[in-house]
Amino acid sequence: MQNSKTPVATPTLKRRLICMVYELFLLTAVVMLGLLIFLLITQKMSQGVIEHGRTVVLFLVPGAYFIYSWTGSGHTLAMKTWRIKLVKVGHATVPLKAAVVRYLLGWGWVLPALVICWRFHLTGKSQVASALAINIVAWGMTVFLDKDRQFLHDRLAGTRLISLPKPVKADKAAKPAQA
Repeated sequence: MQNSKTPVATPTLKRRLICMVYELFLLTAVVMLGLLIFLLITQKMSQGVIEHGRTVVLFLVPGAYFIYSWTGSGHTLAMKTWRIKLVKVGHATVPLKAAVVRYLLGWGWVLPALVICWRFHLTGKSQVASALAINIVAWGMTVFLDKDRQFLHDRLAGTRLISLPKPVKADKAAKPAQA
């Protein structure tokens, strides 16, 4: 979608959601590596330390992955694959503060559902899955409240997602003819 104020296109909602599913697979591997390292380091510690430490790892490892990616190249591997880039208008790269704020606000995709499950003791797989599904759909719908079709966490963080152009293919005429 092209806006007269923005010279670049916003990726479609479908493209962003597909990218997020791909991101979930990649993030699972990153988090598992972080948990493996944590468990190897803490194998002789008490169970309480390990339980709380796992929670911290589950929060910090994705944060480090996303913040590092966004402040460096402006995209994660999944975003690069789907030609989506995170930018902050007026900056060459996404500032650290904006990336941290975006990461924290990005928890809006799941945190309200997790809090509701905790508060009302919803522990069944279908209960948790339903709460998460409703939360994800509700958060995703925030894209329709924004004139530039940005998610709520991007609007609040002052960042935006843009579409990158398809890579230019090498000119066939430039290739030497094969005999």
